Amino acid sequence: MAPLTRRLHATLASVFMAACAGTALAQTPWPAKQIRMVIPYPPGGPTDILGRIVAQQLSVNLGQPVVVENKPGASGMIGAEQVAKSPPDGYTLLVNASIHVINPSLYKKPTYDAIRDFAPVSLIAEVPLVLVAAPSQGLGTVADVIAAAKAKPINFASSGNAAAPHLAGEAFKIATGVPMQHVPYKGSGPALTDVIGGQTELMFDSMPSSIGHIRAGKLRAIAVTTAKRTSALPDVPTIAEAGFAGFDISTWYGVWAPAGTPRDIVARVSGEIAKIVRTPQVHERLAGLGATPVGNTPEEFAAYNRSELAKWEKIVKASGATVD
Repeated sequence: MAPLTRRLHATLASVFMAACAGTALAQTPWPAKQIRMVIPYPPGGPTDILGRIVAQQLSVNLGQPVVVENKPGASGMIGAEQVAKSPPDGYTLLVNASIHVINPSLYKKPTYDAIRDFAPVSLIAEVPLVLVAAPSQGLGTVADVIAAAKAKPINFASSGNAAAPHLAGEAFKIATGVPMQHVPYKGSGPALTDVIGGQTELMFDSMPSSIGHIRAGKLRAIAVTTAKRTSALPDVPTIAEAGFAGFDISTWYGVWAPAGTPRDIVARVSGEIAKIVRTPQVHERLAGLGATPVGNTPEEFAAYNRSELAKWEKIVKASGATVD
């Protein structure tokens, strides 16, 4: 064989081997390594609680560690931005609350596009909010809160600017006509600490993070913000029952991946989440936290994102809440 022919054969062989190696690499089954689940709030809040429930079982189902990373700040935008800028390879996921589609209406210059920069995976659960206070405040009913707010200025805490708990407080102010000062915190955990300690009078909180304190007697549940009572706290009335018909606000929690994540991976994670929230033990645990498990498809969750963005845009506009 002539030297030129040998060189040509060698070159073709090298190209073929490289192509085979590339194909093998591309076909490496997912997941082949640890998955990072970003929760954009401190530990102890409802997003963290629900996210860890999913992460724990997802790790078992997928056969790879699912490691939770808490990245709080800027109403969840710091952690969400990190996920938006992560490689779309299925190894980075975001667990966030409805604030994900509220932020675009609040911030003049959001750091990401809540729709375009993410691939919706699945809705985990929908959750009522509950109005709570420390027993030492002496506030047992909505009427008590109204009377106290009319007598002197009082504060209400929230997990962060323009999150659903903040907007619930603003909606309460509009419905009742009472003045209250909003005090934003970096997550439900720190806010609850101050409410329990009496530093802040009230809080509208997502039920998973507050229900343990309610059952332990550290907090008093005054009312829930949904149209109907919740089975987790059946003796707690709704705000609507207190004479404010139509008052109905809740929050929800879901999972997203960076935009461009392969559809088969998104579908796989979505299917696993649906299985997880429907297992008897997880379903019972979520229900005990006041959450209604969902677990829908990526297409259903994408449509829900769009409709919720439009809904909250109207609520934000009515409240006048803005963040520079």
